[in-house]
Amino acid sequence: MLLLLIVLSSFLAAYSQSVEEVFKSHGVVPDVIPEAPNQFLQITYASGLIVKDGIELTPTQVQDEPKVEWEAKPDSFYTLLLTDPDAPSRKEPKFREWHHWLVGNIPGNQIEKGEVLSGYVGAGPPQGTGLHRYVFLLFKQPKKLSFDEPRIPKTSATNREKFNTLSFADKYQLGNPVAGNFFQAQYDDYVPLLYKQLSGN
Repeated sequence: MLLLLIVLSSFLAAYSQSVEEVFKSHGVVPDVIPEAPNQFLQITYASGLIVKDGIELTPTQVQDEPKVEWEAKPDSFYTLLLTDPDAPSRKEPKFREWHHWLVGNIPGNQIEKGEVLSGYVGAGPPQGTGLHRYVFLLFKQPKKLSFDEPRIPKTSATNREKFNTLSFADKYQLGNPVAGNFFQAQYDDYVPLLYKQLSGN
């Protein structure tokens, strides 16, 4: 009985890790942002796959846009970002960051009514580059914004590399993200198909 309680308490302790602990332990702080958000974003991919604590998922599993949920103020606007700081690899991130999704002016938590600045692209880590971190960040906007970012369709890789989350947040006075989460992924057989998509073919 005692052993069961010890195991259960360890499980609960791990389960209840704070956003700050998880982001720091995987280097998301400071590689992407200097300070962790206060809340986890709830992110669910097809077949009920839940993003949590840097879980490893495959490019095949995350090829389609996920469901993202948060406690939103209905009269506020939000910006949602998905970015990879490990391009082309975590050891040599010379293209940091490569952003995969960017939606602004989201009313409340209705992503489908937001302004798509960069269409969703799933994980596409090059073969042999190990695990990449894919970081979701949610910013609460001070107001509805006029974005002058290039509009990038999901069929294009143009203007996605060397994105800088901090510069973007500073440009639009977004402050620190209010929520976030991330997963990790490495190459699988879906990646060449994604590259074909990004070439417009």
